[in-house]
Amino acid sequence: MSKANTPKVGSFNKNDADVATGLVGAPACGDVMKLQIRVDKDTNVISDVRFKTFGCGSAIASSSYLTELVRGMTLEEAGKIKNTEIARELLPPVKLHCSMLAEDAIKSAISNYYTKNPNARTTNLGGTGASIPNVKVEIEKSEGAAATA
Repeated sequence: MSKANTPKVGSFNKNDADVATGLVGAPACGDVMKLQIRVDKDTNVISDVRFKTFGCGSAIASSSYLTELVRGMTLEEAGKIKNTEIARELLPPVKLHCSMLAEDAIKSAISNYYTKNPNARTTNLGGTGASIPNVKVEIEKSEGAAATA
């Protein structure tokens, strides 16, 4: 497997200004997904992505697919990703909640980026023209708290 095609499991330093973290979970099944994006501040392009997921194979696959999908996208493009795009590629209907976690994770990470970088050019999460909300995102206190895929 080439380096370009390896899963992006792991973490960035969450204190870097160009790194944003989305941490989401599904209480019903216990899946937890952490997605981190590294953003080029001049272009708002996602230059790199990492994930850690504790959950079923479908949750891990959704996380991994999302990293491949959003790398190279602008924040605006990534914010428009819908869970159905992920589910269509990977999942049976019973596992649809895993793709919803992935959608929530990228939107949470984008929101976290704007919280950390208030002067950054804002984007639209849903294609409706509304700016991204300034949402406080819970970031894990210890990098060791999340299980890796």
